Amino acid sequence: MRTYSLTVLLWSCMFHVIHMMPSQKRTNKHSHSERITGLSENGGKTLHRTKRGWMWNQFFLLEEYTGPDTQYVGKLHTDQDKGDGNLKYILTGDGAGSLFIIDENTGDIHAAKKLDREEKSLYVLRAKAIDRKTGRQVEPESEFIIKIHDINDNEPKFTKDMYTASIPEMSGVGTSVIQVTATDADDANYGNSAKVVYSILQGQPYFSVDPETGIIKTALPDMSRENREQYQVVIQAKDMGGQMGGLSGTTTVNITLTDVNDNPPRFPQSTYQFSSPESAPPGTPLGRIKANDPDVGENAEIEYSISNGDGSDMFDIVTDKDTQEGIITVKKHLDFENKMLYTLRVEATNTHPDPRFLQLGPFKDTALVKISVEDTDEPPVFSRPWYLIEADEDAKEGSIIGQVVAHDPDITKNAIKYSVDRHTDLDRIFNIYSGNGSLFISKPLDREETPWHNITVIATEINNPKQSSQIPVFIRILDINDHAPEFAKYYETFVCENAKAGQLIQTVSAVDKDDPPQGHKFFFELVPEFAVHPNFSIVDNKDNTAGIMTRRNGYSRSKMSTYLLPIIIFDNDYPIQSSTGTLTIRVCACDSRGNMQSCNAEAFLLPAGLSTGALVAILLCIIILLLVVLFTALKRQRKKEPLIISKDDVRDNIVTYNDEGGGEEDTQAFDIGTLRNPEAREESKMRRDVIPETIFQIRRTAPLWENIDVQDFIHRRLKENDLDPAAPPYDSLATYAYEGNDSIANSLSSLESLTTEGNQDYDYLSDWGPRFKKLADMYGGEDSDRD
Repeated sequence: MRTYSLTVLLWSCMFHVIHMMPSQKRTNKHSHSERITGLSENGGKTLHRTKRGWMWNQFFLLEEYTGPDTQYVGKLHTDQDKGDGNLKYILTGDGAGSLFIIDENTGDIHAAKKLDREEKSLYVLRAKAIDRKTGRQVEPESEFIIKIHDINDNEPKFTKDMYTASIPEMSGVGTSVIQVTATDADDANYGNSAKVVYSILQGQPYFSVDPETGIIKTALPDMSRENREQYQVVIQAKDMGGQMGGLSGTTTVNITLTDVNDNPPRFPQSTYQFSSPESAPPGTPLGRIKANDPDVGENAEIEYSISNGDGSDMFDIVTDKDTQEGIITVKKHLDFENKMLYTLRVEATNTHPDPRFLQLGPFKDTALVKISVEDTDEPPVFSRPWYLIEADEDAKEGSIIGQVVAHDPDITKNAIKYSVDRHTDLDRIFNIYSGNGSLFISKPLDREETPWHNITVIATEINNPKQSSQIPVFIRILDINDHAPEFAKYYETFVCENAKAGQLIQTVSAVDKDDPPQGHKFFFELVPEFAVHPNFSIVDNKDNTAGIMTRRNGYSRSKMSTYLLPIIIFDNDYPIQSSTGTLTIRVCACDSRGNMQSCNAEAFLLPAGLSTGALVAILLCIIILLLVVLFTALKRQRKKEPLIISKDDVRDNIVTYNDEGGGEEDTQAFDIGTLRNPEAREESKMRRDVIPETIFQIRRTAPLWENIDVQDFIHRRLKENDLDPAAPPYDSLATYAYEGNDSIANSLSSLESLTTEGNQDYDYLSDWGPRFKKLADMYGGEDSDRD
C-alpha cells in the first residue's frame, strides 16, 4: 500500500510540475494551440490566437491495484480555466466513463476499477475543455495514452497437464526422452516476470531436465525394463528466473521403457518326463514344455527343435505361437515291444536376436526330454498290407489257393483265428481255415464270368475278440483254355448262280472267351470227312480270318437253294479247343456285276426254323393223315394184335403210326427234323428195342457233313442200315418224308385204298424180302379186315 501511495503521489507531483511549466518551455513533440484574440461580433474586439496552456503526456498505472481509494491517474487543466467554474472537462476513448472517470470541474482523472495488463495493456483517451456558457471548445481535442504497468501475477503454465513418452531400455546416459514447454502470461519485456526456468522435482536419479529448454534426458545407464518399466517424472517451471518469490507450475511426465531383446530364453528345468501309449497315432500331442524369456513381443518369440537323441525320428516338436510353448507330438507308430524309452534333446532359440546384445551369449537353451512307451493290447498285424493270390480257373473245389499270415504284436502272443468277411464274398466262393489262414475254393471258378475277386480276411485274437484287424485279399483267376472259338457273328452268305470257280464269297472271323497270354490265333478248315468239298473251299488268311471260295462254275437254285458248309475253328492255346460252325450259303440270282437280285426265301428260311403259321398248317395235315390212317387200319384189322394198343401212345415222329414202320417197337426211329436241318449232328446209339445176346462194340459211322441233295443222302442212309446186322428194318422211307423217284412196289400209301372198291391185294409184299415180312403179314392175309 505504501508503494502504490508513493507512486500516485509521485505521479501527481510530476503531473503538477509539468503542468506548471511555462508554456514556452514545452517540447515541440506535443501539439500547441494558440489563443486567437480579436473583435467579437458584439464587442467588435479583435480576437487574438494564444497558445494552449495544457499538455498531455503518457500516463502509467499499476495493474491489479488493491488500495482503499481509487487510483489517481492525473489532472487535466488549461490556462483558460480561471477557476470560476465556466469550463467543463470531458474525457472520451477506451474505458472513459467506466474504467476512467474525470471530474468535469477540476479535470482530475481516477481509475474506477482494478486493471489487468494481461487483458489490456494500454488505453487511448481523448480530452477536451468546453465553455459552459457558449458550449465552445476552448482548447482543441487532444489524445493521450494510459499504459498499464505489469506485475508478476501469472505463474508459468505447461502446454499439457500430462506428458507420455517412451524410450528403449538399456539406453545410454543423456538420451533425449521428451521436451516439455511452459509459458508465462506476464510481460516478457518488463522485468523477469516471464522468465521461466525448468527443474525436476521427481524422477531422480533416473532422469534430468535442461533448465532452459525443458528437454528430459536419461541420467542412469542400462536401465532394464525387466527391473522397472514405468517411471513418473514431475517437472517444475518457475518465473522470475527461478529466484525466490517467483511463481511456478508443474507437469507430470509418464515414461515407459520399451523392450529390447537383451534376454535369452531359459528352461526352468533341465529334464522333462512324458509317457505315451504305443497305440497313439501319429500327430498325438504328449506334453508341453516352455522356456522362459523375460522379454515381450517378438523379442520373446521362441522356436523349438529337436537337436539330437535316439527318438528324433519317432517324435516331433512344434511351437505354439500364442503361448510360446513347445508341443511334443508322436511322429511315427510306437512299438512297446521294440523300444520302451526314448531320449530327446530339445533346443529353444529366439527368432529375433538383437545384434547389439550378442556379446551377452547365445540366445538359446537346451533341455532333456525322456519319453516312456506304455504297452497296450494291440490287434493282430498281418505280414503284408494286402495280398494278391492267383488261382487257376479249373481249380477243384477244396483246393488251397493261398495263405494270409497275422501275428499278435504283444508280448503275450495270443492265438489268432481267421475268417472271411461274408459281405465281400456273398456267393461264398472262398473259405479259410481259421487256424492257419489258408484260403481254399468252395465253388467252381469261371474267369470269363468274374476275372477278379476282392475279399476281406479278418484276424481276431481268440482271448480278446475285440482285438481284430482286417486285410484286403485280391484274387486273380488265371485263364485256362476251356472255351472253343466260334464265329464272331452270324453270317448271311450267298453265292451267285453264275459264280465262277475260285471266287471269294465270304470272309469269316472268330472270337474266343478265353484270354491267352500270347493273344488269339485261330485256324480254319473244313471238317475232316469232307476236306475236299465239291462246291466250296476255305482259305485260312493267317490273320484270324478265312475266306470262303467257290470250287465250280455255276449253281442252280432249282436243284439246291441252300448249302450248309461246316467249318472247324481251332485256337492255339493248350489244350487246343475247337468248334464247328456251320455257314449257310444261299444260291441267289445275281446280275453281271455279282449284285444279288433274288433268292429262294423258302429254302433259306427252312433251316432257320418255320414260322408259326407254317407249323400250324403242317400240324393240321399230320392230324388229318393220322385220322385217315387210323380209320383204314381199323377197317382192315386182322386177328394179329395191332402194334399200337393205346391211343395215347403217340410218338414225336411219323414211325409211331401203323404204316410201313416198325410199329410201337421202334422206339428210336429217325427224327424227321434231321432232314429239315441236316446240319444237326447225329451220333449212333444202341437200339433200345433189341437186346443183343453178347456185348459188342457199337460201330460208329462217320457223319455225313457234305451237303448234297436229299436223294443222295437217303440212299446213303439206306445202304448204311442195310449193312447193319444188329438193326431190324426200322429204316422206313416214311421217316425221311421222301419216297424216291419211282418205287418198284408202286405206292404203299393207304390213302389210295379209299378210292378203290373192294380189298386191295398186298401179296406182292411177300416177294420183297425178309425186311418186309411183318408188313406182308399185316396186309397180306384175307382175315385181317375181319380180325
